[in-house]
Amino acid sequence: MKFFIDTANLDEIREAQDLGVLDGVTTNPSLMAKEGITGQANVLKHYKDICDIVDDNVSAEVIATEYEKMVAEGKELAKIDDKIVVKIPMIKDGVKAISALTAEGIRTNCTLIFNAGQAILAAKAGASYVSPFIGRLDDISMDGLALIEQIVGIYDNYGFETEVLAASIRHNMHLIQCAEIGADVATCPLGVITGLLKHPLTDSGLEKFLADHKKSNK
Repeated sequence: MKFFIDTANLDEIREAQDLGVLDGVTTNPSLMAKEGITGQANVLKHYKDICDIVDDNVSAEVIATEYEKMVAEGKELAKIDDKIVVKIPMIKDGVKAISALTAEGIRTNCTLIFNAGQAILAAKAGASYVSPFIGRLDDISMDGLALIEQIVGIYDNYGFETEVLAASIRHNMHLIQCAEIGADVATCPLGVITGLLKHPLTDSGLEKFLADHKKSNK
């Protein structure tokens, strides 16, 4: 499973990269605004700053919602760096834009996926990734993990090369369960990734080992 970090914070991205387990970054306008990144020139520069930190897979989201404008914006984003994956919303014009960008060799991430039908359309259009938002489904008492499992099964049936990117992950068990059911990628906050490090028996075991070492070296 690939680990992406869902943030626009450069310090968090560096920390995840330094951990040695980071495969990419996902961002969106809300995350950019949270970091105080405003204005088109600043946003584009920030995407480049992120690309300079990580090895690959930086999802950069279009703002346009009309086909021609999405394609034009996607091409501009792709020029920033070869690591850019253009993030396109799951709407009719978005599907058309994914098909057009894919035909030009530009990778895409179809975002705001909430059912299997949307995931099928995105894969047929050639999306590199689809992003089902499991946490948001859970928020309205629907089973986000069941959707991940359904999409994985459908893609396996037909050999779609589109990767299933589990998004809106809220906690450690979300991530682990996504791994169990075969999601290709999980994108989440840094705290979810670092949370995998923690277990009370690890802490108590290390404490005991160190205490025994100290005793044996007096």
